[in-house]
This record gives sequence, structure tokens and C-alpha cells, in this order.
Amino acid sequence: MELNEEYIVYLILLFSWAEYLWELYLSLRQLKIYKSNNTIPEDLKEMLNEESFKKARLYGIDKSQFKIVKEFVSILLTSLILSRRWLAVAWFKSESVSKSLNVSPDNEIFVTCVFMTIVNLFNYALMLPFKIYGIFVLEQKHGFNKQTVGFFIKDQIKSLALSLIITIPIVSIAVYIIMVGGDMFVAYLWLFTTVVSLLLLMLYPTVIAPLFDKFVPLPEGSLRKGIEELASKLKFPLTQIYIVEGSKRSAHSNAYFGGLFRSKRIVLFDTLLEKYDEEKKTLTGCNENEILGILAHELGHWSCNHLTKNIALTELNLLLLFTAFGALFKYSLLYTALGFPAGQEPIIIGLIVVLQLILAPYNSILSFFLTALSRKHEFEADNFAVSLNYPRELRSALIKLGKDNLDYPIYDKLYSAWYHSHPTLLHRIENIKSQLVEDKKSY
Repeated sequence: MELNEEYIVYLILLFSWAEYLWELYLSLRQLKIYKSNNTIPEDLKEMLNEESFKKARLYGIDKSQFKIVKEFVSILLTSLILSRRWLAVAWFKSESVSKSLNVSPDNEIFVTCVFMTIVNLFNYALMLPFKIYGIFVLEQKHGFNKQTVGFFIKDQIKSLALSLIITIPIVSIAVYIIMVGGDMFVAYLWLFTTVVSLLLLMLYPTVIAPLFDKFVPLPEGSLRKGIEELASKLKFPLTQIYIVEGSKRSAHSNAYFGGLFRSKRIVLFDTLLEKYDEEKKTLTGCNENEILGILAHELGHWSCNHLTKNIALTELNLLLLFTAFGALFKYSLLYTALGFPAGQEPIIIGLIVVLQLILAPYNSILSFFLTALSRKHEFEADNFAVSLNYPRELRSALIKLGKDNLDYPIYDKLYSAWYHSHPTLLHRIENIKSQLVEDKKSY
């Protein structure tokens, strides 16, 4: 049976709804665990009391229910966009705007810029109520939100502006490459995106991140000395250690390293540092040895070349995606099915439809395997920290971070396998224990 326009739309919708129903099933499985499991795991009883466990459980329930509603709205929107041909409507509107600006509608690159602006603004407006609810209702309810309304508004304006400033030129150049690249456009497009990706990785810590948060050098003291000694021991090319004032945004905590080649920086969230919380009447964050345990884990990622491996996999995936795009984007029925007249085949529409919709099953399967690979990398980084004699510090830090972030420690296996890029807290503790047992056996 030959595919017609309606079958193409139905097929894309079938893939979208199948993925949605699968993820809804997983979310409902996890929601059931949140609601039914009231027992603190044995490994956590020494550092997690009934009150903390209950708070984590209620936070998990609220996040899960919010996620279910948000994903339902998302699949309804996808269905409307496809069934009502809104992509074509947005493109025709973009042509009208271009014409009103005395630019020919045949100027595909300019129309693409207008189209991307319209799409970005539409998506932003649609997601804004969810952002507001997530921050000022859900996160506020559970004691995490630290943003004022003014801070939020300023943050959103900067995010939207930066998104447009970065996205529109990149997409415009990509469209131009496809237009003039001939039979070699896949190779040119891949090289271009590779350069852009590496450039953004280099610029993010020094140019982009400081636009949103204040970074200050970690003061001299025992913590800084300990971090520098750890980096020196591993020959990690450390150039800067910063504290980021994440507490103005959220009470969640984290630490990471960034930078490429021989210039690396370590960043600690101020919420990670141990202090007495007047509101909660308890200590939060981690002590200096625990922070060193966390950084030993982070440096494990560097030592095991996880970033390099992830970049290589990303580039390979991009090459495969662009190759598939090159084979599919000239299929005329894709465009007429979305409401375009015969012969009109905007490149940006082809990119959206092929990369995001047609290849959605591939993207989902790939995401599953990359998530599993990420968990493997996390275990390897934990093992590296253990090999540096930080097992107890890392274990203690993980439990404290889980407690401070209200991370519910019990997860459905299928849900965790599909979503979790990090192993669960219990799995990480179990792995640390097993590493200690193996170390004892080796003596």
C-alpha cells in the first residue's frame, strides 16, 4: 500500500503516542511506589529520619504528578501541530512578516529566521505557566525555590534572548550549508555542528554561565588547599576554583568541572558547602572531606575520559542523523502532509520533521542506551573515588545530598532504567560497599 499524506501524519502520531503511553506507564509505576512505600531502606537509617523520608516521598509524588500533566499537554500539542498543520501556518505567517519587512518570501534563510523566532516565542509562551508553577508552587512548597519574582523575570528574559541569539544564526548557517552544499552537504553540516558544539563547550563556563549566576573564587583555606592537592596528585590541569551563588535560585546543590584541553575549572555550588540552615534548624551541605570525595568522583570522569567518549558518541550520532536527514528530507509527501503546497519544501521544516518526528523511535532507543552508558560512567567515577581512599566520604556526601535535595531513594526498576542517567543512591552505596570488599580481598 502506497503511503499518502494522511498515513504519514497518522504514522508520526502513532510513534509519538506510543512513546507517550510507554512513559506514562513508567511514571504511574513510580508514582505507585511513592505512594505505597513508607519504609526507610536499611542502608540509610543512620542518616535519614522518618521526617526527611516523608518529605522526600511527598516531593516525589508532587513531581511525578506534575510531570504526568506536563507530558499530557505536550502530546496534545504535538497532535494539534501535526493534525492542524500548524508548522505550515507558522511558515506562511513568517513569509507574510518577511514581505511586510520588504524581504522577498523567496529568501528562505530570512524566512527561516522569522519562523524560528515565532516558534521559539510560541514554545516559550506555552511552557511559561509550567515554569511558573514548577518554581513558585512545587519547588516553593518543598522549600527549594529561592527566586524572587523580579529575579525570575530577569532570568527568563536573558534565557529567551540568549536562545534566540544562539539558535537563529546556527540554524541559518545550517540551512545555507544544506542549500549550497550539494552532494557533500552532510559532511559540511556535520563539520559545522562539531565546531559549534566545541565552541559552545568552551564558551559556556566563561561567557554564558556568568550571565545567569555570580561566580567568585573559592577563598584561600583548607578546602582550596585540599582541592589543589587532589588535582595536583592526579595531574588534573586545574586553573580556577569557583563558588557559584546557586542559593539565589534554588536550595539544590551540585559540583562540576568544565573547560576543554589544558584549562579546567572546578565549580562548587554555595549550597554544597556545609552551613546551618536557620529556616530548617539543621545542618545542610557537606563538610570539606565529603566535598573532596565528591570532587574525587568528578575527577574520575576526567581520568576515565568520559567527556571525550561522550563527545565522540555525540558526533557519531550527529553524523548518522544528518545522513538519515539527507536521505529523507527530499521526500515530497512529508511537506504536503504538513500542509505545504506541492513543490514548497522549506529546509527547516525538513530538519524538524525528520530529526524530531520521523527519527523519534531511533532517538528514544538511543537515549535509553546513552542513559545506561551514563550510569556505567557514574559507577566508574565512584570506583575511582574509592581507589583514592574516599569511600566513606563519598558515601556520606551522597546520602547528605540526597537528603538535602529530597531525593526519594526507592525507584521502580523499569522507570530507573529508562530515565536515570545516574544510578540510584542505594545502588551507588551498594557499589561502594562492594568495592571495599574487593579491596580487602586483594590484600
